[in-house]
Amino acid sequence: MKYIDPIAKLLGNWSSEINIYSMILRLLIVIILTATVGYERSSKRHSAGLRTFVLISFSSCICMLLDLYMETKIPYLSCATIIATAILSSNSIVFSSRSQIKGLTTSAALWFCSFLGFIVGSGQYTISIVVYLLFLCILTWFSTIEVYLNNRSNHFEIHLELKNSNYLRDFVTVSRKLGLRIDDIEANQAYVGSGLSVYTITFTIFSETLQRYKSHKEIIEALSSLDYIYHIEELR
Repeated sequence: MKYIDPIAKLLGNWSSEINIYSMILRLLIVIILTATVGYERSSKRHSAGLRTFVLISFSSCICMLLDLYMETKIPYLSCATIIATAILSSNSIVFSSRSQIKGLTTSAALWFCSFLGFIVGSGQYTISIVVYLLFLCILTWFSTIEVYLNNRSNHFEIHLELKNSNYLRDFVTVSRKLGLRIDDIEANQAYVGSGLSVYTITFTIFSETLQRYKSHKEIIEALSSLDYIYHIEELR
């Protein structure tokens, strides 16, 4: 049984066919949907902004429309767009000076907007709107859930700046006395010559008291009271 899109059925046969009116409708829909995703990313100062997201989804939608119009057995234009999006989204992933990987969510969002363009371009209005709403829920609500779960974890990572590398041994001793096990210490080469000794340190909380009553923020505040620490913060 052939699937009939409910919204296309409501609008009429013209919306499911390839004509000037259905093309304009699909392009307008994809612009409106992805503009909100682009605005959310750009408002948080991410590498890809509103125009980037709209242009990617717009291009995907046009390529899908052209493939459908030409009735090609292999959708060459859509395949080319997927490759181009893969290259562009991978370039949005960067490593910060604090050894953090930045831009993974933005990269995934670019991929999503590209495929949303294909879905809308193929005339699947209802599916595209449902998928879009689910994606917005993941993008907005799941970040809160992720923060909550991270705060309850016995493992966390910090960015540590010491006034001198000679203080590292004392910092390790103090951390162990607090009930923290150091799983990994990595010197950050980006700060060489700055006069500071900078490290990325991974902790595991093995003290039952800390696990029950102390949050990551409180533990870091206790460590920050040490005189030889220039700066300390949790990496997320």
